[in-house]
Amino acid sequence: MTPSYLELVCPAGTPASLRAAIDAGADTVYCGFRNCTNARNYPGLNFDQDELVEGIAYAHERGRKVLVAINTFPRAGDEKPWHQAVDNAAEARADAIILADIGVLDYATRHQPSMRRHLSVQASAANALSIAFYRDHFDVKRVVLPRVLSVEDVAALIKETGMETEVFAFGSVGPMSEGRCFLSSYMTGLSPTSEGVCAPASHVAYKEDGDCIKSCLGCVTLNKFSKGEPAPYPTPCKGRYVTHGQASYLFEEPIGLNAIDILPQLKAAGVTALKIEGRQRSRAYVAEVVGAFRKALDGLAQGNTESSTNDLKNIAEGGRETFGAYKKGWR
Repeated sequence: MTPSYLELVCPAGTPASLRAAIDAGADTVYCGFRNCTNARNYPGLNFDQDELVEGIAYAHERGRKVLVAINTFPRAGDEKPWHQAVDNAAEARADAIILADIGVLDYATRHQPSMRRHLSVQASAANALSIAFYRDHFDVKRVVLPRVLSVEDVAALIKETGMETEVFAFGSVGPMSEGRCFLSSYMTGLSPTSEGVCAPASHVAYKEDGDCIKSCLGCVTLNKFSKGEPAPYPTPCKGRYVTHGQASYLFEEPIGLNAIDILPQLKAAGVTALKIEGRQRSRAYVAEVVGAFRKALDGLAQGNTESSTNDLKNIAEGGRETFGAYKKGWR
């Protein structure tokens, strides 16, 4: 591989996606166990122990790394699955674990001290004091920053903390309340933070309404679409709500984050790694996005600073792209 301009960290929702990401040029992949310990706990996704061991072997044979996300929050009195996940990741020889909960961080620090620890975006550490807390108390080596910071904010945090940072480069924009969103749980009874299921498919329904389609989560109608209109998956943050007699996207519009054209700015800010979001996506999606970013990063490593010509808009959510908070005009 060409020396990486920035470490490319890519999603692996299944063993097939792990192989697809690595074959397309990922430096690192991240995945989770098939249970409530990771924030993408959906049927048909994730890894059992044997699959994780095989996936890590596949990656290591090709000089790549595997990170295991154990980034949900244990229910009171039921921390055993999270502790077991930490031990299983260490046994499988994962390169790092991605954690959010203080108790799980403490367990990992005491019981698997040689295992490299990264701080999940679910911890929502977005200022120097909080990042320093995790660094100093749990020897966290890298922080995944929430999607609320401008490039200038990111640079300032790196300068002040001296931490490795991983930032999102493609995928969902997110509702800007990483690890603190409970909207879905009020409609389904399942918590995104403890069960790892935001808008579980078992509670999603699409219903015809004349010439339109309604998308529902539980008994709540989140959106209504005419033919040809972009229709995001019915999560509460992407719902269209009626206020003052008008329906609008109050939290988040159906639009995809794509930072491929500001990679030099992120590099100059001191960023260590780029995170591609999408463990729920197909391996074809993973291969296309990873391939586009691999090409852009290799070009930059060779001194090509021209804007990327890769067009990922056709697979971005809603067919539209944004720089998100990186170029925010609000404070």
